[in-house]
Amino acid sequence: MNIFVTGHLGYIGVHLVELLKAAGHRVTGCDLGLFEGCEWEPFVRPDVELLKDVGDVTEGDLEGHDALCHLAAISNDPMGDLNPEITLSVNRDKSVELARRAKSAGVGRFLFSGSCSVYGAGEKLDLEETDPLNPLTAYAQSKIETEERLWELSDDGFSTASLRNATAYGHSPMLRIDLVVNNLLGSALSYGEIRIKSDGSPWRPLVHCRDIARAFVAFAEAPREAIHNQAINVGGNQENYQVRDVGDLVKQLIPTAEVAYTGEVGEDPRNYRVKFDKLGKLLPGFKLQYTLASGMEELHRAMVDHGFNKIDFEGDRFVRLRTLRDRMEMLSPASAV
Repeated sequence: MNIFVTGHLGYIGVHLVELLKAAGHRVTGCDLGLFEGCEWEPFVRPDVELLKDVGDVTEGDLEGHDALCHLAAISNDPMGDLNPEITLSVNRDKSVELARRAKSAGVGRFLFSGSCSVYGAGEKLDLEETDPLNPLTAYAQSKIETEERLWELSDDGFSTASLRNATAYGHSPMLRIDLVVNNLLGSALSYGEIRIKSDGSPWRPLVHCRDIARAFVAFAEAPREAIHNQAINVGGNQENYQVRDVGDLVKQLIPTAEVAYTGEVGEDPRNYRVKFDKLGKLLPGFKLQYTLASGMEELHRAMVDHGFNKIDFEGDRFVRLRTLRDRMEMLSPASAV
């Protein structure tokens, strides 16, 4: 298949391009390049590369593609809160317009990178796709509103699906440390302290960034009837953890580090444990390759091999929010996750 990937230079996107090409697909990548220079390892490039805002993607760019994997976004809660209006403009408005152009260009499948953050402060634990949504941030709200508009565009010739990804973590050539697992590992290596900013009680569903990319490949190759017009949680039932559990696993990897509850964010209202039964039913052949323990071990080895230290932890290179603040004049175009 010919597959168009937005955000192909991002944390998940570089994995997705590699996996799609390994599966024999021809890949066009589209990315603004907002995080150029943030990579720490070489990565596989797409067959065709467009360095442009997703809002500038034309029907001509999209013609001849069988599927579109849309990852480009202002890509987490703190970044979204930096400017909620821009977040809605990029994450919702440009996503919906891209979907309209894809439909007009004859692209048959549009796969949207959603988020389990739409559940926010869950009314109960073990949330399913049909449970009420309770977004607490502009980022989460943008994901919900995009899903709603995508369902309106779906028809017999244009199939949409939203992958509601659990919180990403793990090794990538485009490393990020502004994610809870990666952050706690980086903190331990940098300071000898596992700095937990909340009381450690909130639940988070976690999934390795490469498993998210593998899910996109599975969705691209799946029978249309399995995923059409569906929102599907992406992760594993056994991969729900409280933040304190993550801290304990970091200490197992780095026994000299001490757990420190800084309390600087107080009680974190984002608290959700998620069920992933629907994913298993619709795509029974898809299984996660990583557990939290194995993914953390891999990332820890990579960080040690790279000599990750306090300078890396405190710098801008691996923290998307800091990079965005440094490049505020570029915020209006879409960036890569």
